[in-house]
Amino acid sequence: MATDLHELLRSLRVWNVDLPAFDPSTAPDAPLPLFTAWFAEAVAAGQVEPHTMSLATADEQGLPDVRTVMLHGADEEHGWSFATHAGSRKGRHLAARPYAALGFYWPAQARQVRVRGPVTTAPSEDSQGDLHARSTGALAAALTGRQSEELGSLRELASASEAAWAQAQREPESPVPSWTLYRLQPDEVEFFQGDARRRHVRLAYRRGEGREWTRGLLWP
Repeated sequence: MATDLHELLRSLRVWNVDLPAFDPSTAPDAPLPLFTAWFAEAVAAGQVEPHTMSLATADEQGLPDVRTVMLHGADEEHGWSFATHAGSRKGRHLAARPYAALGFYWPAQARQVRVRGPVTTAPSEDSQGDLHARSTGALAAALTGRQSEELGSLRELASASEAAWAQAQREPESPVPSWTLYRLQPDEVEFFQGDARRRHVRLAYRRGEGREWTRGLLWP
């Protein structure tokens, strides 16, 4: 029997767990410490892959695109970091329009974090250092290359992947010149705490002209 999508959607419930309280009056003056605390709490709550995030970009015509990528780090100096090939679709988007948005969703605690701001590229040595600090599989995937290009067959992918794995294991410091570490320095960061009675708490941080942070609440 065919699945009725609408019936299935109506049968689902969200946040069928005990949710943490969030008092925005106790939040720090800058968003990164709160993000770090929430991230650690998501890990402790057993959230699957809490370091994955949605990355939204726009192409040369301003048309939006979104995909899931991995967070590579976050600090006060550089902001939030992620990486990809410069020639990939998202790499091309960022070259044309160096501004992006990130979205984290941690359903184990009904929390979201939204981040957006201008994006810059890290120096090549930082990009290569980021790649070589990761797993053999990550290096093999990077060596496979040709991200976002059309693929003729899965057999072609398997052949290229086998060769890349062999090189990654044989030469773990192999350079991948197209691998680029991107750094998003946020203009805005929003924290969303879900509430079972739909009294969601939204706290938004925004940078002023002097680069200082201001914060305020938003209606859910």
